[in-house]
Amino acid sequence: MEVPRRPQTSSFTLPLRKPATPAPMSPLGAVEKVTKKDQTKEKLQEKKDDGTTEDDSEFGEETFSPEEDSGVSVFVEAPDETSELGDENISTAESEVRLSSRDSFSAESMKSEERLAEEAKEVKKKTEEEEAEAKERAAMRQLMAIQELVQSERNYLRLLQISTVTIRSNLQKIQPPLANLDSMFLYIEEVIDVSSRLLSLLDQKQVQPGDPLYLETLCDSFLSLSSDIEAAYKEYLANYNHVTVAENSYKQKESLWNDIVRVIKASAPDVNATSVTFFLVMPVQRIARYPLLLQTIQKHTDKSHPAYSLLEQTAHTSIALNCRINEYKRFREVADKYKKTETLTIKDKINRLNSHSIAKKTARLSQHFKHETGIAPKLVDEEFDALEGFFNVLEDGILQLLENVEMYLLHLQAFLSCRTEEFDLDMDGEKAPICYKEITTALRQWILPTFEKRLRTLIHKPLCALRDLLVGPRNLIRKRLDKLLDFEVLETKSNLSYEEQAVANTYRTMNTLLLNELPQFNGLALQMIWSMLGTFSCLHKDLASDMEQLFQSFAQQLPHSSLDRGAFWEWAESTVLAGANRLETLCRSVEDTLNAPVVQPLSPSSQRRLKQLTDKHGSGKIYQVIGTVVASRDLDLNLAKGELVAIISEADTRGDKRRWLVDAGGRRGYAPSSKLIRYHQPTEDPPPSPHLTLPEDVTAIRRHSYTPESRPMAVVSQPCFQVFAAYDFMARGNHEVSIRAGEPVRVLEPHDKRGNPEWSLVEARSGQRGYVPSNYLAIVPMATGQPGAYQPYC
Repeated sequence: MEVPRRPQTSSFTLPLRKPATPAPMSPLGAVEKVTKKDQTKEKLQEKKDDGTTEDDSEFGEETFSPEEDSGVSVFVEAPDETSELGDENISTAESEVRLSSRDSFSAESMKSEERLAEEAKEVKKKTEEEEAEAKERAAMRQLMAIQELVQSERNYLRLLQISTVTIRSNLQKIQPPLANLDSMFLYIEEVIDVSSRLLSLLDQKQVQPGDPLYLETLCDSFLSLSSDIEAAYKEYLANYNHVTVAENSYKQKESLWNDIVRVIKASAPDVNATSVTFFLVMPVQRIARYPLLLQTIQKHTDKSHPAYSLLEQTAHTSIALNCRINEYKRFREVADKYKKTETLTIKDKINRLNSHSIAKKTARLSQHFKHETGIAPKLVDEEFDALEGFFNVLEDGILQLLENVEMYLLHLQAFLSCRTEEFDLDMDGEKAPICYKEITTALRQWILPTFEKRLRTLIHKPLCALRDLLVGPRNLIRKRLDKLLDFEVLETKSNLSYEEQAVANTYRTMNTLLLNELPQFNGLALQMIWSMLGTFSCLHKDLASDMEQLFQSFAQQLPHSSLDRGAFWEWAESTVLAGANRLETLCRSVEDTLNAPVVQPLSPSSQRRLKQLTDKHGSGKIYQVIGTVVASRDLDLNLAKGELVAIISEADTRGDKRRWLVDAGGRRGYAPSSKLIRYHQPTEDPPPSPHLTLPEDVTAIRRHSYTPESRPMAVVSQPCFQVFAAYDFMARGNHEVSIRAGEPVRVLEPHDKRGNPEWSLVEARSGQRGYVPSNYLAIVPMATGQPGAYQPYC
């Protein structure tokens, strides 16, 4: 049986798997690869040496191309006759080659992975070290920032205490005393208090700055005092402008300023300070540094820190606190600008007029007319209108209460001035007058003066201060109305200039300020009024208690002390009613006397006017003015007390009978009928004065032309004359003096300032000086003057 022959091939192809392109390797790796290739070739050579010659003759030589190393196909030349054994040997060799190459590549990749892992570990370790160093640096910077905040707060508090204790006390010793010194240190005590409280809260926890709990303690302390910090610093910063103004006033006087600098340097030698503002500006700078210091601490604090969120809240709170303080300071500046009351003369007002002010006032006036005529709607703010109405009611109540208290004090002073216990009543033997005298003395010397002093201190002075405080809000309300008119004009414009925007912002600021501050002012003012009314009641209660205690000590000595309670009150009531009836009768008689027609001799000018009015209107139309009349309407007359007028009509053009049309001797106008009374002209001359017995040798001397030159020589043997009032004369103005018939007077000038001899300047017995008609004076002789006697009218 014939065995099939294998197809003859001149060559066969052994496919080898192309290895993956390895990453660039180091020279050491390349050497290892070459070594592995040499080992593979040696193994193949040993295989060949172990084979038979027959095999060699059958399969021939095996040829390996150098391309085997690069992964390409290997072509092996073979003779035409091959055997199965040769094929097996070739397959075994190929397998060994593949296994050896795979082992070499796997070993190489494992070494590379190990090397990469080691490098990654080194990088990670280095990164961790760098992160640790960064955290350590951040912690150090955080600690330094915390220490800076705390230490700077301590130094700040120490300098403030030096300024308020040492420097202020030494400045108060300067003579003459410095003006406005206390106003410079206003509200600084509150700033020192809140700073010391902040440090005390930090010291109470007994935690060091390096402790993580210290940051939490710092934030909690600042947040708990944030409202107190704002209240203290906003008032101080709002008042700081007065500090600079006061110091600038000191600098105007060189000697005074040198003394101030010397005191400051001696009080704080370790501080290089040459002015008071060196210390007083520190709160202004300190409140602005809180956000910067807290933000610095936050910058160097890790977000994973347990107090980070609290620190962030504290930083935001400090920023908001500064914003509110700045807003409050701006409001105060606007209020200080517009609440001042300026007392300008007409010249100053004219000098202030310019085109801008005229245009502004014209725009306001036109806007006001538009509101009144209904052309333009008025901007209504119901909340502000309610506050303004309550303020006006409160203002009227305060002014009326102050007026009543002042009248009460005036009556109390008048009562104390009547020292009835000093009068001699010729009742020394009776007990009742003695008790009355002692009681009145005790009342006048210590009970009522003490009551008056307390009333002035607790009621009158606070009311005066409250009245002065009303000026600022009242001026702000008026200015707000002006700014409202400007704002309404600007609302109609689409585009505003810088100045117009400033005007609009000013109105908004004033409106917001009044809406925020006016309710507080109204509430505090109302609270003060209620408190003063309660104090007024307590004062009267104490007064009644003191008087009751005083009267009880004299109760047994009074004549009606033996009566029982019912009988005593019955007697007291009947006595009071009887006294009231007598007082009412007296008042009625006095009123009838005062309302009786006043008949007074007229001056020469009044006599001429009387004759003129009588000839023109008749004697039945003549009336006399009983009180000064001041014109309050058009066509009204200004009339002095005592003037004579003639009635033309007993009603005005509208039929009002309270205004009469009168003729004042050439002037015609209206006068109130309540100030006019019918004039009763005397039918006879005034009765002769009982002192008008003139000597025969001086009959040529006229009474109205008496002069000091006409009196005789001051010789003891010659008679002396004196000037008396011949008739009663009632002064009608400040330039005249009232005299009564028979009252001695002293003639200072026998004429008025214009040289008119109808009036004489005299000095009455009371010492008052004024003019009287010359024909009301009379000269009478007196006894012969004695040597050394006082004869003022001789």
